[in-house]
Amino acid sequence: MAFQPIVDVRTRSVFAYEALVRGLDGSGAGQILSQVTTDNRYQFDQACRVQAIILAAQLGIACHVSINFLPNAVYEPAACIRKTLEAAHHHQFPTQNLIFEITENERVVDKDHLKRIMQEYRRRGFKTAIDDFGSGYSGLNLLAEFQPDIIKLDMELLRNIDSDPVRQAITQGIVGVCKALSIEVIAEGIETQAEFQTLHAMGIYYFQGYLFAKPAFEQLASVSWPELD
Repeated sequence: MAFQPIVDVRTRSVFAYEALVRGLDGSGAGQILSQVTTDNRYQFDQACRVQAIILAAQLGIACHVSINFLPNAVYEPAACIRKTLEAAHHHQFPTQNLIFEITENERVVDKDHLKRIMQEYRRRGFKTAIDDFGSGYSGLNLLAEFQPDIIKLDMELLRNIDSDPVRQAITQGIVGVCKALSIEVIAEGIETQAEFQTLHAMGIYYFQGYLFAKPAFEQLASVSWPELD
């Protein structure tokens, strides 16, 4: 796993670290995920959760840890969360500090099943998030089905947003919807000062991206704090 901080610029603190799967040789998530099949999806999903918790505990992470999960790997929400709970208990990692992200890029076969998963996770005290929002199959239809605690805006939507009025209008609309629904917004993949300034002016305070820190392999990266004009 590599860990990348998600920062709160209001307090200049780390809100969470996202656990990002990596190969033993340092290969990226895309190469690893390309090897996931119907037959090994469940085992892979379970292993990633447990490994993220073990490393977070070893690194002494005291804030939230955000873990991506594959909803199509969860056959029954309460049963499939057992290993996660056991790992957190064994390694003394607070379960209320866990965030589970569903990527909008994975086609959700059964929305009712996904809704049950999110409801079970919330009942357990976990936070839930939709990752890559604005890039996938469902968009606002997915948000209409259930409301997570957090939405992470896709980096492709935000790229060069400072010079793109269309992207600005779309993003401002999403931010307004999230505010009305009491959903926190994270801007991910932020690389430039101009992108950061534009999004901060829209009322976004949580950020993730190379402007702040790159993912660090099994360690915690130091954060660079851009200045506000």
